[in-house]
Amino acid sequence: MASYTTARKRAENLGASGDGTHHHWTNIVTSVALVVLIPLFIFTFGVILGRPYEQAVAALRNPFVAILFGLTLLVGLVHFRHGVQVVLEDYAHGTPRRVMIIAAICVTYAILAAGLFAVARIAL
Repeated sequence: MASYTTARKRAENLGASGDGTHHHWTNIVTSVALVVLIPLFIFTFGVILGRPYEQAVAALRNPFVAILFGLTLLVGLVHFRHGVQVVLEDYAHGTPRRVMIIAAICVTYAILAAGLFAVARIAL
């Protein structure tokens, strides 16, 4: 059977949605970033767990901790968003798939906005 796609289209390897390579590359980059950020986050903020509220707030007022917390939120939720979208694209079909993808994206960015707002409010 003859293929009617051009050599350029086969070389781009974008897949049926035209965005597969971008999703994969974003997941790889965010995974590598999380490998660095999560241990830093655990060792920086993990020691505060179980301490009184005032000590936790004081720790978050440190610019390094606030930036680390914000970056961990940002990168972690972007990684989550792309991962959920890939799973939904693989296992859901039709209109429910589109609705679930849009809902997942909206919920993820709402959580991100609330988290970054909370960090900024405490840190500033």
